[in-house]
Amino acid sequence: MPAYRLHYFPESGNSYKLALMLALCGQSFEPTWTDFAGGVTRTTEWRRTVNEMGEIPVLVEDGLAMTQTAPILLRLAERFGRFQPADEAGRFEVLRWLFWDNHKLTGYMATYRFLRAFTPDAEPAVLAWLRRRIDDFLGILEAHLRDRAFVAGDAPTVADISMVGYLMFPKHEAGYDLPASHPAIGAWLGRVAALPGWQAPYELLPGQRMRCFAE
Repeated sequence: MPAYRLHYFPESGNSYKLALMLALCGQSFEPTWTDFAGGVTRTTEWRRTVNEMGEIPVLVEDGLAMTQTAPILLRLAERFGRFQPADEAGRFEVLRWLFWDNHKLTGYMATYRFLRAFTPDAEPAVLAWLRRRIDDFLGILEAHLRDRAFVAGDAPTVADISMVGYLMFPKHEAGYDLPASHPAIGAWLGRVAALPGWQAPYELLPGQRMRCFAE
C-alpha cells in the first residue's frame, strides 16, 4: 500500500477533504503540521521545497508531492476504487459539482470563515458581501439535496467529500447553524458523518490551532 504524508494546518477545509478521503478509504497518513498563520507557506524556501503554489494542503504519496485538492481526490478515488460513479453520466455529474464547489461554495466559504473567525479586523462590508454570495450557494445546494441522498446520486462520491470540507467545522467559526437553517444540507451532512471511518476535522487534523475571534 502507498505511504502518505499530509502537509496541513487544522483549520484548512481543503486539508480536511484529503484527510477525510484517506480515512474513508481506510488509509493512514503521517500528519505534518504547517505554520500557515506564521507565514511559512509564503517563504521562498517552502515554495521551493514543498509547493511552488504556496498553498496547503500537499499530499505526498510514496515521495510524490501532489497539490490541488480536487485532482488529488479524483486520483485517490481511482486508486482505491471508492467514491466514484461507474458510468460516464455519473462521472460528469461529479466533475460538475467539484468545479462548482471549488469556484463557488468552497471558494467563498473558506474566505468568509477565515476572515470572520481568524482575522480580528475583518471589514464588515466585505463579510456581508461574502455572506450574501454564500447564502445563494447554500440555497442552491439545499434545493438540490431535497430529493437525493448525496450530491451526485444515491451513493457518496468525491463530490460529497469535497463539498462537506468547509461545512463540518464548528458553527461558531462559519456563523451558520446548517441543520437549523438548511435542513436538507443538515441531513446530508449527517449521512456523510455516518460513513464508516468518518471523523470530524479537528479529530483528523491535530496540532496547534489559530486563535479564533468569532463568538
